[in-house]
Amino acid sequence: MAPPVSSTTISRFLSSRRIQPADVTALATWGVAAGTAAFYLVQPFDFIKKTFFEKPEPEA
Repeated sequence: MAPPVSSTTISRFLSSRRIQPADVTALATWGVAAGTAAFYLVQPFDFIKKTFFEKPEPEA
């Protein structure tokens, strides 16, 4: 069984970690993937078509 990890060890690891360009790239890639998946699951195409592409009917 592994010995318990102290909070100082965890804080030392987290404070020594710096953000690398690969981290930013990975975050952006996962963000685009999550956004695309959410858009695919919701599919608000009727709302987008009615809001942006159809002209409103003139009121009498």
